[in-house]
Amino acid sequence: MHTPDRDQDLRWMQRAIDLAALCPPATGAYSVGAVIVGEDGTELATGYSREADPHDHAEEAALAKVRTNDPRLATATMYSTLEPCSQRRSPRTPCAQRIIAAGIPRVVIAWREPSLFVDDCVGYEQLVEAGVTVVELPELAEAAQSVNSHLGSWREPCCPGRRQAA
Repeated sequence: MHTPDRDQDLRWMQRAIDLAALCPPATGAYSVGAVIVGEDGTELATGYSREADPHDHAEEAALAKVRTNDPRLATATMYSTLEPCSQRRSPRTPCAQRIIAAGIPRVVIAWREPSLFVDDCVGYEQLVEAGVTVVELPELAEAAQSVNSHLGSWREPCCPGRRQAA
């Protein structure tokens, strides 16, 4: 499997941040953008929070645009501006589980979910435990957070009790 280099990761994450800016603001939800990129560097699908439904998460919206058994997913990278969720307030499947079920082997995030809506998001850990390579781009965290200014001053430098990415 070809692994994108850091410049490619930064470029695709910027695309995801641009998508997050399209999210209709909601007082009880993050604005997140996601991009699925094939091994050959082509954009397979995009999504953003509340794109088609008030309960849509970005990763969920992007995955809905790709066939469930699309063989390109086995070598794809998912870029998400926020750590994929490990639990949801709605009865829908959490995004970390959706990514694992889709067989996507690599996920790139800009920042980890703070304890605003759930006490402890463990999407990062669930992905790693399932064998998914997770890359964090902390240099783009502020840009990813900026589209969430509608949530007020909730920002934390890191999630309490959670390990920082190396």
